[in-house]
Amino acid sequence: MTSREKTALLTLEDSSPARPITEKLFTIAWGAIQWPWLARSLWGGKLADKNALLDRLGLPHDALPHLGSWKADTYFLWRIVGAIEKLRPREVVELGCGASTLVVSKALQLNGGGRLTSLDQHAGFAEATAKWLASHDLDASLRHAPIVEDPSDWSHCWYELPTLPQQIDLLVIDGPPWTLNPFVRGRAEVLFDRLAPGGMVLLDDAARPGERVVAQRWKRDWPDFRFTLLPGAKGTLVGERLR
Repeated sequence: MTSREKTALLTLEDSSPARPITEKLFTIAWGAIQWPWLARSLWGGKLADKNALLDRLGLPHDALPHLGSWKADTYFLWRIVGAIEKLRPREVVELGCGASTLVVSKALQLNGGGRLTSLDQHAGFAEATAKWLASHDLDASLRHAPIVEDPSDWSHCWYELPTLPQQIDLLVIDGPPWTLNPFVRGRAEVLFDRLAPGGMVLLDDAARPGERVVAQRWKRDWPDFRFTLLPGAKGTLVGERLR
């Protein structure tokens, strides 16, 4: 994976469970609402900002693939680096691996170590990402977490989560894709009780209408967290655990 590779416009196909027709229709209707934000997300950020980020991490300028579309953009990657430099976390959990996995791994290496557990619904993509990290002398626990039936107030399905650290210092949320349900990432709250005081949540694509609904519900249901929406083409929601 290098900057010479093109970014596909759509997410990878998967074998997620069949969803109720009502949820499919709801997702299609919500897509009609979200299309301006989805179009905006095709831009991955300025090349100069991307190169500055790679310089900060001591990585070659071709270390990252083309950004944009369903990949994290430059703004979100900078927020990740800033969070790691501030927190120096021991345990990081990431939902949805890819460009952000390389950035998290390298930032941890430069800031006191720490362990990254990264989950993805595509086993082959997780394996490819692990090899990509190894080519840069980086290491992380890349885990396959298939999408399974899991009815909740958020959606009909969610990751089949493997064993994860009991205490998490930084939770990076860049999956699953909204095409499963525009509110599906809200289900990540199942991990909030594991966030240590002072720990942080970073939600990508937070400017989208679906993620704005997620943010409103998190603010209502998790008073121990302070949530802040940061600007950017795709938006980043930062949640800090107060106690």
